[in-house]
Amino acid sequence: MKSSLASEGGTPVRKEFLPFSLPMLGDEEKAEVLKVLDSGWITTGPRAFEFEKKVAAYVGASEAVALSSCTAALHVSLAVLGVGPGDEVITSTLTFCSTANVIIHLGAKPVLVDVRSDTLGMDPVEVEKKMTAKTKAIIPVHYAGHPCRMDDIDSLAASRSVPVVEDAAHALGAEYRGKKIGSLSRLTCFSFYPIKNITTAEGGAITLNDRELADKIRLYSLHGMSKDAWKRYSSRGAWYYEVLYPGFKYNLTDLQAALGLHQMDRLDGFLARREHIASLYDEAFSECEEVSSLHVERDVKHARHLYPILLNLEKLSIDRGRFIDELRAENIGTTVNFVPVHMHPYYRDTFGYGPGDFPVAEDAYERVISIPLYPRMTDEDANDVMEAVKKVASHHRKG
Repeated sequence: MKSSLASEGGTPVRKEFLPFSLPMLGDEEKAEVLKVLDSGWITTGPRAFEFEKKVAAYVGASEAVALSSCTAALHVSLAVLGVGPGDEVITSTLTFCSTANVIIHLGAKPVLVDVRSDTLGMDPVEVEKKMTAKTKAIIPVHYAGHPCRMDDIDSLAASRSVPVVEDAAHALGAEYRGKKIGSLSRLTCFSFYPIKNITTAEGGAITLNDRELADKIRLYSLHGMSKDAWKRYSSRGAWYYEVLYPGFKYNLTDLQAALGLHQMDRLDGFLARREHIASLYDEAFSECEEVSSLHVERDVKHARHLYPILLNLEKLSIDRGRFIDELRAENIGTTVNFVPVHMHPYYRDTFGYGPGDFPVAEDAYERVISIPLYPRMTDEDANDVMEAVKKVASHHRKG
């Protein structure tokens, strides 16, 4: 007998709503923020620089530059590489819009490619098809925290002397063939938005192994000025500066870095908790014919930023939108990652994309749901998610 759905008057799986994601902040972060407030120095300064060192050391890079967002990191990365009008930058269509937007901001053309059906990471085979003499950079997107096939992508990039800028917004803590994401490519961009694996409220970073390029990024990230505020206004500073490039306002503040310092100390614990919850989901959904989980390759460590499920719609009497509504009625929060870039009106109309241009991403978009996965969740929370998914799937099973 089918369970009575909450949408039809039945009892919800949970009494209280479980949000899709919540940050996990503790007493250490709160105390550090108060120290910054009491210090009188709340913008970019010593704590931001300390945070940079922690991020660089964690990923195994020699340099890290903390910025206001991953979007800022991607924008500055392409700018310091000289991307501009007439250039092309290859990236995945299954990503947040900012990955493509920053290419547009620099006057270049985003060249979108399809994804692999097993991991939803950018497909190197499709990248090779789209490379031309105009290709100025490649941006692989580590979807959900699963690393792309970097060996294949790096080989393609090296064959044309094209730099790789990794969009690792989902991938802090991920590893590819024993090396942490953040240490592999010319530039790697991370996000510290509240739902990410660590948070600075808003924020991002670029990691790299090039001191000269890191200094250039710092210059570009703060108006192109030869001295930042710490160098001008602290007891060791001097007032005079020069504008060496018409740069941006992308610096991370000490107030934000105060959160990040202790979040980095807790990152490995966060990752272990995410992996534990993901393992519960893997087991539960392996027995649910209406739902599939994404493949995890043997030679990677998944950062487990997201846990996407794919609905096997041929086995269900409802579509993805209705499935989400049913989970909401059961008090389970979800989201969709992502609307493919080529389906957004600006990109569709500007570049003439149409149905069928990126069949794997389009198929995934029709079926994908991201379910809750974060360290603040208890095992009971995870069990509620699994029960709700299976309850809705069972109720709407065809036949």
